[in-house]
Amino acid sequence: MIEAIRSAMDVSMARDDNVVVFGEDVGYFGGVFRCTQGLQQKYGKSRCFDTPISELGIVGAAIGMAAYGLRPCVEVQFADYVYPAYDQIVSEAARLRYRSNGEFTCPIVVRMPTGGGIFGGQTHSQSPEALFTHVSGLKVVVPSNPVDAKGLLISSIEDPDPVIFLEPKRLYNGPFDGHHDRPVTPWSKHELGDVPDGHFNIALGKAAIRREGGDVTVLAYGTMVYVAQAACEEKGIDAEVIDLRTLLPLDLETIVASVKKTGRCVIVHEATLTSGFGAELAALVQEHCFYHLQAPIARVTGWDTPYPHAQEWDYFPGPARVGRALQDVMEG
Repeated sequence: MIEAIRSAMDVSMARDDNVVVFGEDVGYFGGVFRCTQGLQQKYGKSRCFDTPISELGIVGAAIGMAAYGLRPCVEVQFADYVYPAYDQIVSEAARLRYRSNGEFTCPIVVRMPTGGGIFGGQTHSQSPEALFTHVSGLKVVVPSNPVDAKGLLISSIEDPDPVIFLEPKRLYNGPFDGHHDRPVTPWSKHELGDVPDGHFNIALGKAAIRREGGDVTVLAYGTMVYVAQAACEEKGIDAEVIDLRTLLPLDLETIVASVKKTGRCVIVHEATLTSGFGAELAALVQEHCFYHLQAPIARVTGWDTPYPHAQEWDYFPGPARVGRALQDVMEG
């Protein structure tokens, strides 16, 4: 997945001289997760460069560049570090098209590793996607595999408006089903690890059905797609697992069609429960599928606490917790 993300930036930089990449340690060092390795050597220090440790400065500079016609793809080293830049994202990037009556756009991408499962503790494990889905003018993308990561990132870089691109860091090296005590499966052994060469797009706003089923719909994104699949297999439940891929714009059509078919819905995400994106999903399902629901909608999420280091796997919504929710919904 790291290589797919790097390839997306490489392809985009080769096709368009206006695409620039910058952030903390992304140039000479190649990024803390090596997603930008080799780009500075290939495209030079004017198109891939290191910045001071200032997220506000990184995003603020990107907005100014975008207003002048460049297409910055910037990295915030961990999603937990984005808060100093939040005002720039919300008040400037998301509003630029509206406040200028379409005279200016803001074609920037803010890449951020997100989520836990790597013993990063409270300041390296957060999932802040709901903070961005609340903001009009932004797009929010969360890929779950290398093919999607490349296709969605290319589409994000080519999009005329600001995109928040959240990369589940636990998926960088392979699909993770929540069983931390088992060996890691590399992407090389997974069908979605076979990434096409060159340029290709995956449209923003279109979900993917990862597992077809008729008894319950599971809505997930990022790492939780594989956790949900594992829970369904272990419980022997005929569930349909939908990988949202983009949270804004949201593929409501696919969600509604599935829930109307199954009559049940379980929502899974790693972020905290209260005001998490699952609450919006639950409201939409209730609004559009009320007369088709045979049981209450269930949510399986992180707890309403900071992400703990010592109790990582009690916090992480693993297959056991997802499986219990599936059973409860099926019996409801």
